[in-house]
Amino acid sequence: MSPVQCRVGLFVSCLVDVMRPVVGFSCISLLERAGCEVVVPLEQTCCGQPALNSGDRQSVCTLAPKIFSAFLDVDAIVTPSASCAATLKFQLAMVVKDNHPELSERAEAFSAKVFELTEFLAHQGYESVIQSSFDVRVAYHEACSAKRDLGLTSKPRNLLKKVKGCSLVELADKDTCCGFGGLFSEKFPDISNAMVDKKCQAIAAAKVDLVVSTELGCLLNIAGKLSHSGLAIPCRHIAEVLAGDLSAPPLAMAGPDAGAH
Repeated sequence: MSPVQCRVGLFVSCLVDVMRPVVGFSCISLLERAGCEVVVPLEQTCCGQPALNSGDRQSVCTLAPKIFSAFLDVDAIVTPSASCAATLKFQLAMVVKDNHPELSERAEAFSAKVFELTEFLAHQGYESVIQSSFDVRVAYHEACSAKRDLGLTSKPRNLLKKVKGCSLVELADKDTCCGFGGLFSEKFPDISNAMVDKKCQAIAAAKVDLVVSTELGCLLNIAGKLSHSGLAIPCRHIAEVLAGDLSAPPLAMAGPDAGAH
């Protein structure tokens, strides 16, 4: 799939759409630099992850055909959310096959085209589009969906190393959950709070200038706790850093009451 032939459908994700649109624009910037034609289907909707987490498979079955149709005419489906990518690539097809076997072929064809942003850039050899330069010590937070569902460990890190001046610092217990976990943080707030507190202690001990991740939900959780704890360490989605777009303020630098917990 050469850059000129690659028509990419951007799956924005609900959190990016509502909380951090600059991430979506950064994705478009990176993909267009690579020569891709980028389309953002207006018909796209939620990936179905909240419904799946709640056991509501019927709502997922209702969403699936709409999602398939919205991204019918693209070569690849790229999203800046590892958890959305995992849902679209694995969970959606599984639920559809179990409940609507007549849609199995459409589900398989759709799944095969789904990529998380850093996965797609690395897979296609688009590292040269990263031309940003920041003299910062960066902690990369390993989102659970990125590592466990998609197997993404080295790809995001290697892309960050392409940023001039960027020094990557590994956190203690780098692959432990931040405690967000979608509905987990709502159902088990005390456990979630303890988990994100431990994560933020590791970030503070690493003495970094910036925290990045492939998952906006994790970043909102971590940034909120950092701010609530009085730690002025900015957080940004990896797409913003790779695209060199720091036009938006960093997440949760608003003061001690901005935390999620």
